[in-house]
Amino acid sequence: MLELTGNADTLAAGRPGKVGLLELRYARIGERTELVDRYQKSPLQIMRPLYIDPLRPDLPVTYLMSTGGGIVQADRNRIDIDCGPDTAVHLTTQAATKVHRMEFDHATQLVNLRAGPRSYVEYLPDPLIPYRDSRLYQRTQATVDPSATVLLGETISAGRLAMGERNAYRMLYSDLEIQRPDGELLAVDTVRLEPASAEPGSTHSVTGPAVLGGHDLVSTLFAVTPLAPAAQVADTLYEALRPTGLIFGVSTLPEDCGAWVRVMSDDSPALTRAMRTAWDALRRLLIGTPAPDLRKS
Repeated sequence: MLELTGNADTLAAGRPGKVGLLELRYARIGERTELVDRYQKSPLQIMRPLYIDPLRPDLPVTYLMSTGGGIVQADRNRIDIDCGPDTAVHLTTQAATKVHRMEFDHATQLVNLRAGPRSYVEYLPDPLIPYRDSRLYQRTQATVDPSATVLLGETISAGRLAMGERNAYRMLYSDLEIQRPDGELLAVDTVRLEPASAEPGSTHSVTGPAVLGGHDLVSTLFAVTPLAPAAQVADTLYEALRPTGLIFGVSTLPEDCGAWVRVMSDDSPALTRAMRTAWDALRRLLIGTPAPDLRKS
């Protein structure tokens, strides 16, 4: 069992600059969705929402950012996003989320997303990259009205692959929960990665079956929606990803509420293209418009 506490040689947890808080509330104003309430506390912040989708000028794109260049030792981040009735929102990160080396303690990031009646919400952050000796617990909880649509994505890298770091982090825990407003649970995705916990020479580590399967990258995409039957959503994901040649699996969600897919790869650009293809296919099916070009460079 990892020791997660200690006397960190950095700012203590709870000190200014260590507890990041971002609260966003969106509402339908006239013909478009607008950010009507915002509170941000460093290191978390956002850029001004941009209306850059030519086919959906009502839909703002919001980039989530960190002034600290990533998640560092003893950080405690929380992001609360409330999308009101009839809103349409795309949320992403400015770049990959880097989890830096930690000599003591661990970091946490909690994301709470609420999608109100008839809303359409996309939460598709860039990859999470755990550096050597990093420790992170991440929880994403989405509360989705039965009439709302939410596309929820996550990509995890085995580390700084260009630096030769593969599964050199100490701990990466990720919980994803999707529920209805009354608390009915629709989906739970639990990831527990502890490379150092396996016995020397053991094959039952994070690279084994049912974990990373020997690959460096894994992406997951959930689509919770009433806009199409779950089987059609799953078929759309399957047909979009089949030509990529990547390893993936698609399944429907309970109560005919949608579908999800998990994709594995060793090629970062190929995985990025595949997930964009899946996003584009879902958009065309559900709202009749292609995915926009979100330039981040």
